[in-house]
Amino acid sequence: MYQLKKLYNEELKAKLSEELGIKNPMLLPKLEKIVISVGAGDHAKDTKVMQNIADTISLIAGQKAVITIAKKSVAGFKMREGMPMGVKVTLRGNQMYNFLEKLISIALPRVKDFRGVPRNGFDGRGNYSFGLNEQLMFPEVVYDDIMVSHGMNITMVTTTNNDKEAFKMLELFGMPFAKGRVNG
Repeated sequence: MYQLKKLYNEELKAKLSEELGIKNPMLLPKLEKIVISVGAGDHAKDTKVMQNIADTISLIAGQKAVITIAKKSVAGFKMREGMPMGVKVTLRGNQMYNFLEKLISIALPRVKDFRGVPRNGFDGRGNYSFGLNEQLMFPEVVYDDIMVSHGMNITMVTTTNNDKEAFKMLELFGMPFAKGRVNG
């Protein structure tokens, strides 16, 4: 069921060790967690829409999503302290590998005119972030059940502090990167 985790443990560790020249297996890059977040924007005031977004993200992630609350009031964004601002879910362990497998093999190929995820999403510390424009590419999402079409940000946190090592690991997982070169 968790084929990516099995693949990482059985094959990718050896490939990474060889290609990166790391002899100590504890220093090999690992995927630590995946965070999926949605900023609600103008829809934050409507509790039904916020709950619908949370339910959709929970369905996609396979784990209950949390509605995030504003910590401070900011007049420029018309938000008050305590208002719901978005939804997030943090995936670790088997759930994380399950989501990554679904993302790579099912969801991303369903994107119209997909040319790969951008290579410039690395933050300089080995973490990779990218955004999706809508949630309809995931097979669990039923078009009739959603109130608002929304995108999401996906952040993959790794144990390495090097972008090239993280890129190599994600590439071996099968992440479809766009053509070009990695920054850093």
